[in-house]
Amino acid sequence: MTAVTITREQTQPQEKQQTRQRAWSIAATVCDPEIPVLTIEDLGILRNVEILKEREPDGGTHQTVRVTITPTYSGCPAMDAIRDDLKTAFAKEGYADVEVDLVLSPAWTTDWMSEAGKAKLREYGIAPPSGRAAALRHAGPVRLTLAVKCPQCSSLNTKELTRFGSTSCKALYVCQDCREPFDYFKVL
Repeated sequence: MTAVTITREQTQPQEKQQTRQRAWSIAATVCDPEIPVLTIEDLGILRNVEILKEREPDGGTHQTVRVTITPTYSGCPAMDAIRDDLKTAFAKEGYADVEVDLVLSPAWTTDWMSEAGKAKLREYGIAPPSGRAAALRHAGPVRLTLAVKCPQCSSLNTKELTRFGSTSCKALYVCQDCREPFDYFKVL
């Protein structure tokens, strides 16, 4: 039998990955202020989380958490609230220095939303996006969305009332069967 010795240097990548996973988990708890049933991870705007360690002049180290998010559209007013909520979430976990970077490229797309997030939208009363964003489609026939399913009664007998709903990323629809108005998260 051969003994295997693991040195501190060999465990650092695993520790670094665990620290990053913990930081990602903290960021993933932050909810969208406009749709509180969705986390920023569900929405797909949480792009990256990294822990930066810097050497201090006294020989110690300083940790900075850098979180990268992409807004659903370039003028999204929720970004300031999300930035503050991220800093609060990390502060509660003992991280004092948090940087939140907004990245506009590549542009966010509804294709980044998780299936769990789409289900949460449906349960909340917002029709989730249907289809895929144009930039990610393969060449071929253009698919048309003929109807948006009502999140209340599942009817396809719906009508768009206005292209912009409660936020710019949603449209306002009404169900012709149950008569309930609802938001539809547009395919972007």
